[in-house]
Amino acid sequence: MEIVQIVGVALVSTFLALIVKEQKPNFAFLLIVFVGCAIFLYLVDHIANIIHMIERIAVNANVNLVYVETILKIIGIAYIAEFASQITKDAGQGAIASKIELAGKILILAMAIPILTVLIETIIQLIPS
Repeated sequence: MEIVQIVGVALVSTFLALIVKEQKPNFAFLLIVFVGCAIFLYLVDHIANIIHMIERIAVNANVNLVYVETILKIIGIAYIAEFASQITKDAGQGAIASKIELAGKILILAMAIPILTVLIETIIQLIPS
């Protein structure tokens, strides 16, 4: 029941941030950022286990690991961009958060082009001449 611990820490830090925000808004923001990073770091082991499991499945299925690694990088970009965007929004900087989201989307598209190219080439080969 790790989620209960995570939610408990998050709720306690939220209440603390609300109390501290009245006197020291900067400390409240730092508290929220610290707790967000701590939760992320707490989950790093789980993320590593997921990545290793996906790689094992890909090896067993004889899938080219280059594609799996690219997809994992794309997922990583999406999560990191979302995390940074949420922190930036919490700081009241919605415009910068939007730019982070845009940058994440563009980087994801750039990384997906080789996979899309192989997919299109495969489809073209399947079509009879």
